This record gives sequence, structure tokens and C-alpha cells, in this order.
Amino acid sequence: MCGGEAVRATHEGILRRQSARESAARTYARALPIVPVRARGLTIEGADGRRYLDCLSGAGALALGHNHPVVLEAIRKVLDSGAPLHILDLATPVKDAFTTELFRTLPPGFADRARVQFCGPAGTDAVEAALKLVRVATGRDGILAFTGAYHGMTAGALEVSGGATDTRVTRLPYPQDYRCPFGVGGERGARLAATWTESLLDDARPGVPLPAGMILEPVQGEGGVHPAPDTWLRRMRQITEDRSIPLIVDEVQTGVGRTGRFWAIEHSGVEPDVMVLSKAIGGSLPLAVVVYRENLDVWPPGAHAGTFRGNQLAMAAGAATLAHVRENGLAERAATLGARMLDRLRSLAAAFPCIGDVRGRGLMMGIELVDPEAASEAAPPHAPAADHERAGPRPVAPALAAAVRRECLKRGLIVELGGRHASVVRLLPPLTISDEQTSAVLDRLEDAVAAVARGPVHP
Repeated sequence: MCGGEAVRATHEGILRRQSARESAARTYARALPIVPVRARGLTIEGADGRRYLDCLSGAGALALGHNHPVVLEAIRKVLDSGAPLHILDLATPVKDAFTTELFRTLPPGFADRARVQFCGPAGTDAVEAALKLVRVATGRDGILAFTGAYHGMTAGALEVSGGATDTRVTRLPYPQDYRCPFGVGGERGARLAATWTESLLDDARPGVPLPAGMILEPVQGEGGVHPAPDTWLRRMRQITEDRSIPLIVDEVQTGVGRTGRFWAIEHSGVEPDVMVLSKAIGGSLPLAVVVYRENLDVWPPGAHAGTFRGNQLAMAAGAATLAHVRENGLAERAATLGARMLDRLRSLAAAFPCIGDVRGRGLMMGIELVDPEAASEAAPPHAPAADHERAGPRPVAPALAAAVRRECLKRGLIVELGGRHASVVRLLPPLTISDEQTSAVLDRLEDAVAAVARGPVHP
């Protein structure tokens, strides 16, 4: 067997054994049949010898891309020091350094009166801790959450996510422009969403008791890349503050510079009561925390714990990542580069009718694929004249989105899908992506969209 055939055989054998042995619940592996063996920055090399530009970034966990030197050095330093790797919740120099760097990055008014809870290693664990915290602190049970939300896969996190069916959660409209729940979009749609929330809470007989908390994402990621309007976020803060409802902000995917500010909530100037953090804060390793106002710190010792809440390697990698993003202005670069990428994506949308909408903030972007042959939805008959002038959305086209993802992979570009119907192609490149790499990503994406637009689409 020649070298090329041996490489292909190794690649195909690993994929075949994965398919035979692993759970049917696997997701990324189905759409991305690659076997990564080396990675650096934006680039992954597969066992088949092909190289890929990775715009999935571990679902947003790799703020600095793969194997960044500062992350590797931080990990090596701990390994070479002889320090314990597993310490439950004991204090260590590594943990102290991580906590100090984390508090240095938090919004100042929030950090001055905050406590940090180390919990299980995943974002969903932090969400569970946050929900439990506000319920204990308020003595109430219900939670306010939003349509299209995604907060994790454990029971409580699923309750507050958009796909829940049997919950203790009151679902509220999340503002979006292209598919506005009120059919109007823009600032007016956001005002209506806020008014709906306020009206529900102030109704004398709403069927909704005063809740223990409200949880929201500053940008809905899995829900289809919907940035919350800053004015709406400020209104949510005022509504919750006036009614003594703790506001929980889920920054699991939006944090650490991703949206053009260190924390996405900073765009609006809002200070929450609770922040849920994971993904990038561990520098590519598992780590999750809840940071909250000290007046909520009422639970007794052991009220919430987790065996692996003291991951020393993740804390070292996380501290190095947080410091590198802060010291090198990577959040500001994400804002500048993201705006440039969105401009080009909007030009792409103008050229291809199968792209219904382009949206995002910083280096968190999405393009929604629609049926180019279908008519746009009309405004309601009695809507204001201005709404009739606004072109409605076309029907979603998940098959086209899946085809774009496949064509991207053929061209060596890794992207993923999101949105209610998996019709949104998502881009989450590392904050370290270069200008040259940015052009390569957009060129490959444009070529993939053009190929799909020429049709036909095959699954």
C-alpha cells in the first residue's frame, strides 16, 4: 500500500470505528467527517493530509485558536512545576492568578461587589448553578427565559432553552429583525418585545408569579446569531431591577472578546446580577464559573459543588488567554475585523437571493439561507403602512444551509449551522485570525455559496 493509500485507510478506519462505537447523539462528527491530528491557530490538519480553516473554534471555546503559544506555555509551566492537578475547591497560586485576571476583565461596577463560584466544567453546569443560586437567594422558583435561547443540555439548562416542552419557565419574545415575532423588526419590534415583558409582569392576573430570575444571552448563538439591541437590554435591566428580579447574563459563547467587547453585555452598559461563563475562559480546556453580586451569596457550604471544579490546567490556560486578549486589544480587533467581514457578507447577500439575512457582532456572525424561489411573507393586513413597505422574510432553507456547509468543507473551510431550523451558517473564527486568513475564509465561503446557488442541492 503506497503512502497516500495508507493515509486514507487510517483516516477512513478511524471514522468507521467512531461510527460503530460512539453514541447516535454525536453531532459535529456527522457533518464534519474529518480526523484532526494537528492544529495551530486557525488551521487544522486531518489524518487524510488535508488542511482546513477552522471557523467553528470549538464552538467558540478557542478564543486564541488552536495551540496558541501562550496557552501551551501556561500548561507546560504547571506540568513542570509539580503542582497538583486536582484540588477540589482548595486555594492554589494558579487558581488565585486566574481569579485575579478574571476579575480584572469584568465590568468594574460589577467586579467591585462580586463573588465567583467554581462549578462543574461545562457551561451547562454554570447555568444550573446560576438558576439554583437565584432560587435560593429569592425563595422563588420560576424563571423568565426567551424564545430561541440555548443554555445547555442538562435538565435545568434545557428548561430555559428554546426547545423545552415541560418547564417551570415563562417564555418571553427575544427581539430579532429579520423574523421579528411581531412582524415589524427594528427598534419598534424590540420596544414591543420589552412592552410585552413589562405587561406580563405587571398584569394583576398574569398566571406568572414573581420569578426567581431572568436569563438571557446578549447574542443568541445557537438560536441563529441574533444580537440583542442595546436599548432592549437596558430595558430588561430596568424591568428586572424595578421588580427585584435577578438578571442572569449567559456569556458562555459571547465572552472573552468574541463580540468586540470583552463581555458582550458591555455594549449596552448593563451590569447584571449574575454572569455565567465558560468556553473561552478555560483557554481550550474545560472550565466554568458563575460570577454574581455578593448580596446573592446566601447559600451554605456545600450547597453547590462539583468534583472537577478545580481544574488547574484550565485555570492556567484560562488566565493566560484572558490576559493575552486584554493586553493585545483582541476584543477591539474583533470589532473592527467583524465589521469588515459583515460588510463583505452583506455584499454576498446582495448577489445571491438564497441569503435572506446577514447578522452578527464582532467575530460572531451568521448568514441565514432562504428559499430564493418563494415569495416573501407579507405584512399583516392591518399593519401600519411603513410595515407593508418592509420586505418580509422568505421561508427558511435548511437544505441549502447544509449544502453550503458541505461545499465549504470541500474547499477546506469548517463552519457550522444554527438557528431554529438549522438554516443559519455560523462563523466563529478565533480572535487571532489574520487579515490574509480572513480573506481566504470569505473567498471560500463565497465560492461555496455560488456553487450551491447554481444547484442542484444533494443531501
